[in-house]
Amino acid sequence: MTLTELKYIVAVARAKHFGHAAEACFVAQPTLSVAIKKLEDELGVTLFERGGSEVSVTPLGAQIVAQAERVLEQTAAIRELAKQNKDPLAGPLRLGVIYTIGPYLLPPLVKKLIDTVPQMPLVLQENYTHKLLELLRQGELDAAIVALPLPEHGMSMQTLYDEPFVVAMPRSHPWAKRKEIPADDLKLETMLLLGAGHCFRDQVLEVCPEMARYSSPGNGMQRTFEGSSLETIRHMVASGIGLTVLPRASVADMHDPNGLLTYVPFSHPAPSRRVVILWRKSFTRRAAIDAVAAAVGECKLPGVDMVALEAAA
Repeated sequence: MTLTELKYIVAVARAKHFGHAAEACFVAQPTLSVAIKKLEDELGVTLFERGGSEVSVTPLGAQIVAQAERVLEQTAAIRELAKQNKDPLAGPLRLGVIYTIGPYLLPPLVKKLIDTVPQMPLVLQENYTHKLLELLRQGELDAAIVALPLPEHGMSMQTLYDEPFVVAMPRSHPWAKRKEIPADDLKLETMLLLGAGHCFRDQVLEVCPEMARYSSPGNGMQRTFEGSSLETIRHMVASGIGLTVLPRASVADMHDPNGLLTYVPFSHPAPSRRVVILWRKSFTRRAAIDAVAAAVGECKLPGVDMVALEAAA
């Protein structure tokens, strides 16, 4: 049994296809297939059910693949320990970010890290929270920046900042002159939400639970509309379809006189979200996590008071 064979079975289990797994491992398919068959013969078990267009993992194979993932992760940890003896910040960091944070945090964060730790380039991936958690568990990511609340995850976690929400509306809307808006007032408005899968959608529904009823199929008159990204929703609001709720960091200027939208804060206490960074407890490059957290704290995101949060931490 070799680490290469373990790498191959993990790749097949994830891709559910021998050809795609071979491509991911940068080997020819016959090479991968022969190695897996050799491992199956050595163990005296069948790891994969072959047939049809998709490969499935046998029940025993799933247990062996899970153990193989742990072995490969520990092997990577040994390599990282060796690297840390030279420079704990040397080498790429694979960082995941959710869709509603990435476009606003990454530009200043990447610049800050280039200035402070140029020897640690970022390999970035934007995705949904549940997918980033899965990639973290599988060892495909080193860390992820997400927003609370989270399902049970078993990861190490550090708070980065708290971010309030604001209401966005067309400049011609009757509320455009308001100084603040109570959350309860939104229940009578047509609202634009992100599609299912975005954690920010769930956070907005917590602000105004009535929206969940109106956004459900078969409820009569439609009172909500969905968009694929915050920027798409912003354009839909500008066209006059309805209002939306945005994270404050996505609004560069709350009082832009030339913009198509007006942004109004919520009445106190304003709804908000807590942004955190997660990493596996077995991840050995804690200095890299600390470098990212410190860089985030210096990013000066619009409407986010990093200094106050750091002082409280």
